[in-house]
Amino acid sequence: MTYVIAQPCVDVKDRACVDECPVDCIYEGERSLYINADECVDCGACEPVCPTEAIFYEDDVPDEWEDYTRANIDFFSLKGLGSPGGAQNVGPQDYDDPMIAALEPQNEDWKAANGY
Repeated sequence: MTYVIAQPCVDVKDRACVDECPVDCIYEGERSLYINADECVDCGACEPVCPTEAIFYEDDVPDEWEDYTRANIDFFSLKGLGSPGGAQNVGPQDYDDPMIAALEPQNEDWKAANGY
């Protein structure tokens, strides 16, 4: 089991969870953050610090966001990222899971910063 980052993170990427994660398993995509299931130790440190309440234990992801479990897993295979042993080793990525990339902008600040 692992934790999952869902829709409320899209176009927000607050990063409080990144700072709190003791194993550096939260990676940054273009529009969202993603938890690497192979690296997550299920400590739960990320969940209470998320200001958008976007992080859920895998079994607790709301039904309307169930595809985010798959998106968090698939993000790491899309461009061969795999499990590099920590987000700091690779830095921000310039892509997202296709489902997330296809979403309409979710945040007014993000829209303004990206020409929408």
